[in-house]
Amino acid sequence: MPLHRFFTPKGLYSAEDKAAISVAVTDVYSMLPKFYVVVLFIELDPDNFFVGGKSRHNFVRIAAEHYARNFSDDGHKRAFMDRYEKALEPFTKGRGIDWEVQVNDADRTLWNENGMAPPLPNTEEERIWKQENRAVSPEEIEVLKAQGGVAKI
Repeated sequence: MPLHRFFTPKGLYSAEDKAAISVAVTDVYSMLPKFYVVVLFIELDPDNFFVGGKSRHNFVRIAAEHYARNFSDDGHKRAFMDRYEKALEPFTKGRGIDWEVQVNDADRTLWNENGMAPPLPNTEEERIWKQENRAVSPEEIEVLKAQGGVAKI
């Protein structure tokens, strides 16, 4: 899963902004099941939000963790960062807000969905999870296949 935490001063983004940001972030991961993408907004009071030793009202700190996919090389890392920054631009640079983004690759073996290890990338099982937009047990996958309820994605 990609987990995204947006640390912001209270009131920096409206409820509508947050919904739009979560869609923009989710769209960056078109190859994944949408339910993998989790976006959290952590709003902090000004007396709890400091940058460079000073309280800031127009700064967002974004921390992301990747489990579903990891980057194979620096070129892929930079390409991702460029796509991500472009998705965020209307909510950061486009509004005169300063920001910082940090992405960590994590060990996918330490990630479960509903108690199950998610399917490996680009497998039929992952396509089913994407189609269903939820975690699907191996038993349920077999039932879906038998019923012909599995479309090719």
